[in-house]
Amino acid sequence: MSEQTPNPFSIKHWAEDDRPREKFLQKGRNSLSDAELIAILISTGTKDESAVDLAKNILAATHNNLNELGKFSVNDLTKIKGIGPAKAITIIAALELGRRRKDEDRKERQKLLNSKDCYLYIEPFLVDLPHEEFWVVLLNRANKIIGHKRISEGGVSGTVVDFKIILKYALENLACSIVLAHNHPSGNTVPSQADKTLTQKLKEACNLVDILVIDHIIVGDKAYYSFSDDGAL
Repeated sequence: MSEQTPNPFSIKHWAEDDRPREKFLQKGRNSLSDAELIAILISTGTKDESAVDLAKNILAATHNNLNELGKFSVNDLTKIKGIGPAKAITIIAALELGRRRKDEDRKERQKLLNSKDCYLYIEPFLVDLPHEEFWVVLLNRANKIIGHKRISEGGVSGTVVDFKIILKYALENLACSIVLAHNHPSGNTVPSQADKTLTQKLKEACNLVDILVIDHIIVGDKAYYSFSDDGAL
């Protein structure tokens, strides 16, 4: 039996200070690049490339943008040479933990006093989605959150919103006011004419049952639009 030739691209052959795990232990997590952190997740490379090289390929596919990476599916990641389903799932799971950590911060904000509060609360539900979703947040008289609900899910360019579902949910939970929210997968936060028409009609419908629409937030890429701030409510 012939002796197996060592892989010259393996991280094992690097200087100890350059190995991601050893660097993590010796210098701390902040010393690692994005590629090195991803390399720790995927653990191994291929016979031609190290784990760090594979990680750099992943980042190159997202133009070195971690927000874009957060939008990748298992299918998207496995299109990259050397990334199989197991590695893809590991990366997505790590990013999901990061989102859930942000969600824990969101849960501590139980009172919505302005558009930024509304955005910070709803953003974890809508960030990185490849399709459009419409949500509503219910508030009591003191603007404290009493519930939230996804009303609809659509495609890349829109989703159908049933006013009756929103009103039923708000009335059943004795909401005094509501915040409307949806995302634009394109990242653009400018409201469409359809967004403006929908907001006005929902406001009028809610007025009939003495429920105030205090804002409608459009979530984009690290940004948002507020109908209230823009004087459009």
